[in-house]
Amino acid sequence: MDQAAARQVVGLYRELARRGMNAGSTGNVSLRTAAGMAITPSGFSPDALTPKRVVEMALDGKARGKTAPSSEWEMHALIYTAYPQAHCIVHTHADACTALACLAEGLPAFHYMIANFGGNDVRCTGYATFGTRALADLAVAALAERSACLLANHGMIVHGQNADETLSRAILLETLCRQYLLARAAGTVRLLTGTEMQRAHQRFKYYGDRSNLIPPRL
Repeated sequence: MDQAAARQVVGLYRELARRGMNAGSTGNVSLRTAAGMAITPSGFSPDALTPKRVVEMALDGKARGKTAPSSEWEMHALIYTAYPQAHCIVHTHADACTALACLAEGLPAFHYMIANFGGNDVRCTGYATFGTRALADLAVAALAERSACLLANHGMIVHGQNADETLSRAILLETLCRQYLLARAAGTVRLLTGTEMQRAHQRFKYYGDRSNLIPPRL
């Protein structure tokens, strides 16, 4: 077992619960490891989860130890296989994300921060039963050129290069879904045009710790 990865999985799972993004034993977290991935086990609450209970398994489904992995292990495994840039995955039933997913709608370009997920929208999959290969395949397809998607009548899933980035993306997605639902309740939402979103994508290339770069005038 990759002990460092196991500790990160526990910490991330507890942080999601602390922020109200998961309740009870819902949701799951994983990190890519040399052996495949370290993933939360099935049926454990954040308080009951310890590093020893984290499951390390190959991406083909072969698990070590006696603890059963999360029912969504196959979704995590297929995402790691399809997207080499993914090194951490978070799946939650966060309120706003789940509410929008229950409308079977994605998140459109209502705000420029949508660009953080790689495109001009965050897609929503079709519906499939939890813990199935069908759901895993739908998620992989919806994540093409994206780092996040909604799962119809279920929740959301995001991936990132590390635990911190993935947590930040999960929080941002929940925030944006909540803002979009509030805007829809208030009236007709103005969506950004393709040109406006393209400008946002360009600006994000110079955002953050890139002090040696000067953004172009747009």
